[in-house]
Amino acid sequence: MKNIPANLSGYKLMVSEAPVMKMRENEHGEMVPALNWRDEVQFVVSLFAKRRPSSDGRPVGKGEEIRVTLAADPGEGFEEGTYVELIDATVSPWAMKEGSDGVRSGLSFKAAGLKPAGERGLSSAA
Repeated sequence: MKNIPANLSGYKLMVSEAPVMKMRENEHGEMVPALNWRDEVQFVVSLFAKRRPSSDGRPVGKGEEIRVTLAADPGEGFEEGTYVELIDATVSPWAMKEGSDGVRSGLSFKAAGLKPAGERGLSSAA
């Protein structure tokens, strides 16, 4: 299954690395923009995701850093330390064979864009 809708409302998301254009290495070893299937530029942001406190106020877990691919430029105002929400977030599992018998796997996060935490409506990226 791919692009499973992800409800992250139970998490506080803080920017740990500001959004940048997603890049990849081409066949000549040069860094070029990573385009989606429609040949559109993508962006990537690193977020620290920490579970919101339980109903009794006690913290739940330590949190984890996730990288999220954004479908469009989120615009200004998403510097390190900014609390955000993802617009139309999805998650996809992935796995790659490594060597003769090893397998690497994980989750890939995507979103249409970012908006400041608690803001109603959509950012310019939506």
